[in-house]
Amino acid sequence: MAVRMKGCSIVKPAEPTWKGYLSLSEWDQVGTITYVPTIYFYRPPENWMLPADKIASTLKESLSQALVAFYPLAGRLRWIGGGRLELNCNAAGVRFIESESKSKLEDFGDFSPSPEYHHLIPTIDYGLPIHEVPLLMVQLCRFACGGISLSLAISHAVVDGQSALHFISEWARLARGEPLKTAPFLDRKVLRAGDPPASTGPSCFVHHSEFDQPPLLLGKLDTAEERKKKTGVAMLRVTSDQVEQLKNMANERQDIGIRAYTRYETLTAHVWRCACKARKHLYEQPTALGICVDARSRIEPPLPSGYFGNASFDVIATSTAGELVSKPLSYAASRIREAIEKVTNEYIWSAVEYLKSQRDLTKFQDLHALGSEEGPFYGNPNIGVVSWLRLPMYGLDFGWGKEIYVGPGTHDFDGDSLLISSPSGDGSLVVALCLQVAHMESFKKHFYDDIHII
Repeated sequence: MAVRMKGCSIVKPAEPTWKGYLSLSEWDQVGTITYVPTIYFYRPPENWMLPADKIASTLKESLSQALVAFYPLAGRLRWIGGGRLELNCNAAGVRFIESESKSKLEDFGDFSPSPEYHHLIPTIDYGLPIHEVPLLMVQLCRFACGGISLSLAISHAVVDGQSALHFISEWARLARGEPLKTAPFLDRKVLRAGDPPASTGPSCFVHHSEFDQPPLLLGKLDTAEERKKKTGVAMLRVTSDQVEQLKNMANERQDIGIRAYTRYETLTAHVWRCACKARKHLYEQPTALGICVDARSRIEPPLPSGYFGNASFDVIATSTAGELVSKPLSYAASRIREAIEKVTNEYIWSAVEYLKSQRDLTKFQDLHALGSEEGPFYGNPNIGVVSWLRLPMYGLDFGWGKEIYVGPGTHDFDGDSLLISSPSGDGSLVVALCLQVAHMESFKKHFYDDIHII
């Protein structure tokens, strides 16, 4: 698909904002600190098509207004030593790219992510010094049919999914001429950002397996070979009946009084098992599942409404492939629940202390693994399943109507997957999965065939 770049500008806050250095929490600085892309497709009515710059000017003006309240997004990151980052609130602005294509929305079919998306999503140059890269990049593309796409790439070192969608929804409100609904809470000191550790004694820490190196394939000394293998992306749709069937399978042997397994626990358990089957793991192969838990209400005191930053906590469920495959679905679901239930107030604060005690956070950051054979790698034999089921993804209206599709941008890390609710609200779900090409067809077969096994 040919996309022609028409222009690029920097959008700055519409009014003067506070300037200075803002400390990041330890959670902001570990795991994914690269950029996360999302893309929206719209078919605006004719009255938005003329003049030709009406949509772009509306977006840029409202974005400038939104950056007054959300001014950290207009800043830049900088390294301060020990693999740690600091946010320079300097109002340098965000990048806004305008483009056009002769393609039509109909050319995208069901909008499943594909290499074509690369042309519609801002490119992040990770070779630049980090203090030169905007924290938010936006790309608008007009298609020949009158449709548009709006894509965003936002630094995960600054916000998690909940905070990113908070910003985007408030931006849309301003574009519609409405006031902010919920102002962002910007003080990250509620997570002790910038403070020294309370204690450096190792006895005060619970063991946090989420910071350990994930399992390797049996017989392998590193992940170099797996990192080089080609990956592909699939959007696997699960009907509401299939969701219920999986839940019945997971809960059919549950003891009375035990809380039923949730959609997330059930479907993630199914994905984990199918990955082991598709990869043809040996029975004794260790495998880890990465789980992202929103800690906003699990921490004491709960984080303030509108907390703007990272409050998603990564934990790991582990098993052997043989146990996952040979035992009922409830076994895999139980391993997932056990990992999630570890995320208590005490566990969260001990993780904060653990990270604060580290002299260098580099080994916990995905940025340093890009194009490298070293650093964190959660592909084969491992997998990660992130839930977007409770995120307010849909209904984003900038004044020309709601989107006709929204989803993740490109993602090409083996084992990276998302659970997304269907916009229809009928209870169906979508699994957006990235897997090695060699394993994808086998995974799809197990994924659907195994749902019918009771």
